[in-house]
Amino acid sequence: MAKPATVFVCADCGAETLKWQGQCPQCARWNTLEQRTVARRAPAVATAVPAAAAMKELASAELPRLETGMSELDRVLGGGLIPGSVTLLGGEPGIGKSTLLLQLANHASTTTPTLYLSAEESAAQIGLRARRLGAAAPNLRVVADTDLEAVMARARDERIRLLVIDSIQTVQLASVGTAAGAVTQLRECTAQLVRFAKAEEVSVVIVGHVTKDGAIAGPRVLEHLVDTVLYFESDASSRFRNVRATKNRFGSVGELAFFHMGEQGLREVRNPSAIFLARSGEPAPGSVVTVTRDGRRPLLVELQALVDRMVFGAPRRVAQGLDSQRVAMLLAVMNRHAGVSLQEHDVFVNLVGGLEVTETACDLPVALALASSLAGKAIDQKMVAFGEIGLTGELRPVAYGEERLREAAKQGFTTALVPAENAPRQAIEGLRVKALTRIDEALKFALS
Repeated sequence: MAKPATVFVCADCGAETLKWQGQCPQCARWNTLEQRTVARRAPAVATAVPAAAAMKELASAELPRLETGMSELDRVLGGGLIPGSVTLLGGEPGIGKSTLLLQLANHASTTTPTLYLSAEESAAQIGLRARRLGAAAPNLRVVADTDLEAVMARARDERIRLLVIDSIQTVQLASVGTAAGAVTQLRECTAQLVRFAKAEEVSVVIVGHVTKDGAIAGPRVLEHLVDTVLYFESDASSRFRNVRATKNRFGSVGELAFFHMGEQGLREVRNPSAIFLARSGEPAPGSVVTVTRDGRRPLLVELQALVDRMVFGAPRRVAQGLDSQRVAMLLAVMNRHAGVSLQEHDVFVNLVGGLEVTETACDLPVALALASSLAGKAIDQKMVAFGEIGLTGELRPVAYGEERLREAAKQGFTTALVPAENAPRQAIEGLRVKALTRIDEALKFALS
């Protein structure tokens, strides 16, 4: 029998070292190394080398995808779940992870043998949620257990094709001598599930808890092991949820799906622009609509700005959903190249709906909203604007300009203010495009 070895594992990052140290050599945290005893593996027995496959055959083969029953989630996944893939879903407590996966498992069980493992709730509690959601598919199997090895054996015996683990922080392997949720348990459980998924061609979906910083709890290696990482996000006061893909080996990264939380569970939102365009009936100074892009989908979002004369002290610069440093830069550009001085004013900028945008296409709308609030003149409610502003006052183009314009026309907007390089090659029906090159020209046109 192999002699056990003693290692020291960091409780924060999962790094291992042979000797105890006061500081972790990887993450530099103090007093986080914990002693672990692991069994040394016996030397591997030589086996036959597997046959190599031709790249031409692999590239031409198509893998069937398992649809989730929600087109929004399928789009984020790249078309559905791939057999043999492992998907990690993270989110804050109570945001709706279990609700979403129970709805997914209920739909998939109509065509695919499905097993839902709940390590946090009893089977009776799952039944109460299923009754509320109307999820009563006869082929959906539910088991409440924390023994991961027993569940994988059951899934193998029953030829399960979709396995849902809720959650990875509460299951454990008997061969690992640590409590559930420990770094070693998380890593070994995830590695076992990855090997099981690849060997049995089973689609595995794992629920992961998040820390106070919003990252998935446990070592970062969890995200490296799995094929897809999804984050469930929501504003604290909103009924809407969104799922974002931060890693996807079978689709594009950055895709975003919107859902509405109701009494009957999560319902997908097919037109998310309607969420962010709930504007008041009367035009108001400081409000403008822009077209941002999240993933492959253009979204119309209302951007609001408020300019108020400073009473005392230093002027305030507050930005919600945007980079405050970039807003400060835009204030300097407006002062130098457009003659709009806000040095003695408090500035507040907000992206309606709780959405966070990092792209530079919001530069021009921010400048328009600030100038509109300062002048007390409302911008036409049927006008949409987007574009980047350079330090010399020029309007610079942004990617996918024509797609943004077509989305604006589809939502009923009649005028678009864009950089000259984003002018469409062909006229868009119902939309008048005003292409300009300078920030002062754009402000003059919008406020005239």
